[in-house]
Amino acid sequence: MTVWLGVVLVAFVLIIALLMIKQFFWNPRLKSVKNKHVVVTGGSSGIGKCVAIIAAKHGANITIIARDVQKLETAKNEILHACENKDAQRVEYLSLDIGANYENVEKALADLEKTMGPIYMLVNCAGTAIPGKIEDTTADSLDKMIHINLLGTYYCIKAVVQRMKASREGVIVLTSSQAAFLGIFGYSAYCSTKFALRGLAESIAMELRPYNISVTLSLPPDTDTPGFAVEELSKPLETKLISQSSGLVKPDVVAEQLFKDALAGKFFSFVGVEGFLLVTLCAGISPFNSICDLLLQVLLMGLLRIVGVFHLVFFDKIILNCMKTRDKNKKSE
Repeated sequence: MTVWLGVVLVAFVLIIALLMIKQFFWNPRLKSVKNKHVVVTGGSSGIGKCVAIIAAKHGANITIIARDVQKLETAKNEILHACENKDAQRVEYLSLDIGANYENVEKALADLEKTMGPIYMLVNCAGTAIPGKIEDTTADSLDKMIHINLLGTYYCIKAVVQRMKASREGVIVLTSSQAAFLGIFGYSAYCSTKFALRGLAESIAMELRPYNISVTLSLPPDTDTPGFAVEELSKPLETKLISQSSGLVKPDVVAEQLFKDALAGKFFSFVGVEGFLLVTLCAGISPFNSICDLLLQVLLMGLLRIVGVFHLVFFDKIILNCMKTRDKNKKSE
């Protein structure tokens, strides 16, 4: 009995190891964006700008969307330098508040397609985080995150999807966050908008699959972007300490993975082991793209629940220690 148990355990470990090797080292066949129109919101900086640069290197025509014209012009020049064929490729920008008004977004993107051609790939990278405990989060901050993170993404997809369906091809990326899987102290409003993007992605993936349109949900960890630097200024101490347990990733790393996963038709795009653990643990009945992914989730989900609980206990200790320190400081005043 003991021998058979050992054989089963060894077989289990070998299966997991083989599936992990395939997960992290297998290079799938990618769709081509050469001579196609790629639109990136939030394309003037951070992950969005890195995605636009990568797409330019692959021969795409690029339009970046953001609000600040000066930043857009600077980013456009960087993207032009990255183009595979500078004489043939086009790079343009559009100054637009994507979360303010749907009619404006619809008209702007329709006009854009008339001049730049049909949008083949839409990468929604525009987003913002304003941390704070729920009682400290203003209605204006909540409204801003809902409009940029959720409505901006929703409006852009709604504006292009009919033409993608008519052409029977397209790639749509929603940039969410690891905070779409895990509620975090100080992120009640931010997590709400990022959880919402997961629901949006799953819904439209089901709607658009019959039309040969793939949907990818990108789940970046903390990323070293200008937006993150601003976010750091107002983070509660507990949020900072929880974030520090994961480390900081470069935006080009996230962008490379996002671009590769989107063109491979994957639903989830994540970075590193931590991202893999979260996706595996929280997959539920989300779309899956390969038997390999499905088997890993089936085999590891129960075990990773235990790992997840250890993380939650660790986070709770951080929060409790911060509370005790504050109480001690108040008594000493």
